[in-house]
Amino acid sequence: MISKPKFKICRRLGPGVFDKCQTSKFVSSSTKSIAGGKRPKALTEYGAQLVEKQKIRFSYGISERQLSNYVKKVSVVKGAGTAEKLYENLESRLDNVIYRMGLGASRRATRQMVSHGHFMVNNHRVTIPSYELRPGDIVKIREGSKNKKIFENLTDRLKDYNGPKWVLFDLNKLEGKILDKPKNTETFLDLNAVLEFYSR
Repeated sequence: MISKPKFKICRRLGPGVFDKCQTSKFVSSSTKSIAGGKRPKALTEYGAQLVEKQKIRFSYGISERQLSNYVKKVSVVKGAGTAEKLYENLESRLDNVIYRMGLGASRRATRQMVSHGHFMVNNHRVTIPSYELRPGDIVKIREGSKNKKIFENLTDRLKDYNGPKWVLFDLNKLEGKILDKPKNTETFLDLNAVLEFYSR
């Protein structure tokens, strides 16, 4: 569980780590602190890889062991597809998919929603945030959870939301579908640096 203040983590790793840091107020305060302080030291290759590893951990809300296991899982993939496979595995987590559908304000929030049993995957209740989804899988809001406060005003909340093309959420049915494998369009994360870190 993340215990450090999010603001300090974002200052160190960048605003892409948490949604709350992706605001003009945060960027403005960070710029002022850099301008008024000392120039940060250049990172070594190891240090840069360590920062990228931490970015992924905090972005997806996973532990060191979980990330290590994801890297081991994709290490059998040879060639340039390893980083893409790592991205697919991280994005295919149930808590992340629900976040990508726009049903929660953060991955931390959707992780709690999954743990509390608010979702069905292919008509089976799933309470494991790391549950891996595949193209064709159907994710539904559980019937007994549809009237919960966390799902109030979904139509208004998702009216202008543009999720990734590989997922679709139908407001009329209150269910989503995985249309394809996740495609890496995230420029904030350097997955190859993370793979190199674990290959040391």
